Amino acid sequence: MTHIAIYPGTFDPVTRGHIDIIARAATITDRLIVSVAADGDKSAMFSLDERVNLLKHHIDQIKDHNGGVSAEITVQPFSGLLMHFAEQQQAKMIIRGLRAVTDFDYEFQMTGMNRRLNPNIETVFLMASETNQFISSRMVKEIARLGGDVSSFVPAQVRDALLKKLN
Repeated sequence: MTHIAIYPGTFDPVTRGHIDIIARAATITDRLIVSVAADGDKSAMFSLDERVNLLKHHIDQIKDHNGGVSAEITVQPFSGLLMHFAEQQQAKMIIRGLRAVTDFDYEFQMTGMNRRLNPNIETVFLMASETNQFISSRMVKEIARLGGDVSSFVPAQVRDALLKKLN
């Protein structure tokens, strides 16, 4: 039996924290689908295609440089309810990253709602590594808007894409 997991998010932009969660999640499942949300209550800086392409580039790097990753990793956009998408993909696990207590409050509510929608799909939380606990896409965009250096928070390609968007 193939264990399929989904790691959903807006990834606007993808950060080193996201990449860390992807690499670690790929060690605990057979197939990991990194699912880029097409809609939501957030207004994205990057288009859906840009976010998917930035992620695909870094997924290839994870596969090439991490010997512990045995999972097949794909990137797919999705729209609508996450649980509907998970059912379509035959996923049995949702991966979520936690940085702080404030994340837990939101994730606790979301997990409860998802569980009611489909009790056969488990949510698994991975704690952010200590070097990534404070990184958020929202803060990265704000630092970049204000002229700060985001090199330690995002890969070089993402930094360049941010700077291009802002200039």
